[in-house]
Parts: sequence; C-alpha cells; structure tokens
Amino acid sequence: MKQDLPSKNPKTSLLGLIRAVGPAIIVASVTLGPGSIVSSSTVGWKYGYRMIWVLVLAGVMMWAMTATAAWVGVSLRGTTGQELRRRVGGWFAALVGVALFLVASCFQFGNNLGVIYALEPFMPRLHPTWDRLWAPAVLVAVNLGIIAVLFLSRRLYRPVELLMKVLVGVMLVAFAINLGVARPDPAEVVRGLVPSLPGGAEDGGDSAGAYLVLLALVGTTFSVGGAFYQTYLVRQKGWRYEQLRQGMFDSAVGITVLTLLTMMILVTAAAVLHGNPQVKQFKTAGDLARQLQPFFGTWATAIFCTGLFAGAFSSFLVNAMIGGHVLADGLWPGASLDDTRTKVCTSLALLAGMAVAVAMRLLELNIGHLIIFAQALTTLLTPVLALTVVCLAFVLQRELGHRLPRPLAVLSVAGFLLTLLLAARTAWNVYSKLSG
Repeated sequence: MKQDLPSKNPKTSLLGLIRAVGPAIIVASVTLGPGSIVSSSTVGWKYGYRMIWVLVLAGVMMWAMTATAAWVGVSLRGTTGQELRRRVGGWFAALVGVALFLVASCFQFGNNLGVIYALEPFMPRLHPTWDRLWAPAVLVAVNLGIIAVLFLSRRLYRPVELLMKVLVGVMLVAFAINLGVARPDPAEVVRGLVPSLPGGAEDGGDSAGAYLVLLALVGTTFSVGGAFYQTYLVRQKGWRYEQLRQGMFDSAVGITVLTLLTMMILVTAAAVLHGNPQVKQFKTAGDLARQLQPFFGTWATAIFCTGLFAGAFSSFLVNAMIGGHVLADGLWPGASLDDTRTKVCTSLALLAGMAVAVAMRLLELNIGHLIIFAQALTTLLTPVLALTVVCLAFVLQRELGHRLPRPLAVLSVAGFLLTLLLAARTAWNVYSKLSG
C-alpha cells in the first residue's frame, strides 16, 4: 500500500498534535454537509434549544465509532477489504464496498444541491433561460474539474487533508460569526442538554414528524460510513499501533469540531427562527440564509452562505472519495487511494450525484420521494458497516492481545445497536407507507 508519510513517533507537544490532526478532520468534513446543515437548522427552528442533547449524544457515538475504527485501522495487516476477504470471504468484502458506495451516492446528490443553494443568493437574475441553466452548468464544471484533478494527482491524501482543514476553518469562522450576531440565551442552551422528547402537545402532537426530524439529525451527525473510512485514513497517514494515542486525539478533535459546528447552526436557528411567526416554512439551508437577512443584513447572509459552500464542497469531495475507495477495495482488495480503480469508482459516485441533481434542476422534479428513498437506504445499510467495525475490533483484540479501551468497546457496541434500532424503525415506516 502506498503511504504518504513514513511511520514515526508521535509528537508530544500540543502544536505537534494539532498539526498531525488529519484523518478525523476528513471524517468531520464529509459528515457536515448540506444534510447536516438542513437537519440541524430544522430542529432549531421547530424545537428551539430542546434537542441539543440529541446532537451531543450523536457526537459521542460518532467519536466512539471513529476512534474504534482508527484502532482497527492501525491493527490490520492489510487493507480492510483484504482482511474481510481473508477472514469472511470475497463476497462480504464486496458487500461492504457496495453498501458504502450506495450510501455515499445517496448523499452525493444532496451535496450537489448544497453547492447550488450556497451560490444561488449571489447569482444575478438575467433571463429565464439563464436562471434555469446556470446551476446544471456549474455542477457539470465542478464535477468534471474534480474528476480531472483525481486522475492528474499522484498522491491524493496530502492535498485532500490540507483542503479539508482549510474548509473546516472557514466553516468555523462563518458559523461562529452568525452565532455571535444571533446572541442565543445561554441558560436555554444549558437546558437543552437535559434529555426531553418532542412530539408532545406543544409540538402539535406530531410524534411521527418529530421522529423523522431527529432521525435526520442523528443520521447526519452519527455518520457510520465516515467513521468506517477511518480504518483506511489512519493507514494512508502511515500510522502504526504506536501512533494510537495520536489517533484517539485526532478522533476527539475532529468529532468535537463537527459537533460544535452543527451545534452553532442549531442554536443560531433556535435563536432566530424558533417561535417566529414570519417563518412559515423551512425546506433547505438556502431558506435559512435568506431568512437570516432581515436580522443580520446582507453581510451575515453572505457569511452563512460561505460556510454552507465550504460544508457542501468538503462533503462533496470526500464523500465521493470514501464511496469510491471502499468499493474499489471491496471488489479488488488492496486498492489504494491513488489506485486507478479507486479513481474510476470515485468518478462514478461523482457522476451519479451530478446526474440526479442536474435532472432535478432541468426537469423541476419533486425531490421529496428521492430524499426519503436515500435516507431509508442509508439507514438500512449502516448496520452492516457498524457491525463490521465492531467485529473486527473484538477479533483483533483477541488475536493481537491489544486491549480496546473499555469505554470505546461499550460505546461502539451501543452505536451498532442504535443503527439497528434506527434501521428497524425506518423499515417499519416504509412498510406502513407501502401497506397503507
């Protein structure tokens, strides 16, 4: 396997640790995309500060699964696909690769739309034909440009890591400015850490609708696919078991940044939109940017859209890379990030998301059913990925004698059980709609 960095002892200084942070920042980048921004904004709009505890819980689960995946990655002798083929069979390695590729593809069309929503407030209204065609033209140019970079680059990890750090920094600054202007109530934020369930009388008694909103918040924060890819990223970074302390730190920093960013958006929406009689509907992150304008002015809306674009583009790039790499390694175990087969599979994920987004814009299709299908497919497939990480961790622990920290073991199993619960509930909802 090609490695971008040689194995070396971890730096002990705080500055050295911060500079070494990379794999979990990439995981955070793919997790905080348009879906996460929309779901957290919707929760803040509908329920105020009351659901902050759900976000914190999902963040803890995400950290545990990501850290466990890092532990697995530094313990494996070969790639994850190679180990799955050797231990279970080629069929299971291919199944895992196809599952994650489908999950990534389901997210990818949303990432395409997120780029458009972020640019839309700045695009001039010149002519009906222009208004209809500029978005597809931008999406085609962006996707083809990324594909060209993929095939022209010899080593992808270093530039991707650097780009993700920059984009995460842009998101932190942009959403922090909006949060500062919104001036949320600190006491209400603290109360939001106390668990409570929505769907009661004050929410109109819509428990089913509340479940769907919270499912989206948990699903976009607790991204099992992103956590699973940590098994590849720590190897691409060149870490060994001796660097595991760095891996735990990296996971903690990356997921903390993800959770804080999502919390900033939720709290901003709660402070500005919750209980506001002028806000009748909320469908996209672009709606939030436009609805912030009467409160913050043009500059703050521009800042929010900058953060939205950074989130959409970071998730846009890394999400396709994750789906393509794991699919290639599942079908041809041993495929590296720089392998031509990985780049072909990544291009397929990019083109699939682009095709769906362009068709929706040109044909003005209703995306509601497609979003429901994508969310259902994602929820039903994630238990396979979570189970794979947990089983590999326990098998390696027995074989190598390296003890997986007990908190990680408990929380990763709890995370797997949570994915099962969400999948069962989603399957029941789909069955109820079809039979009804």
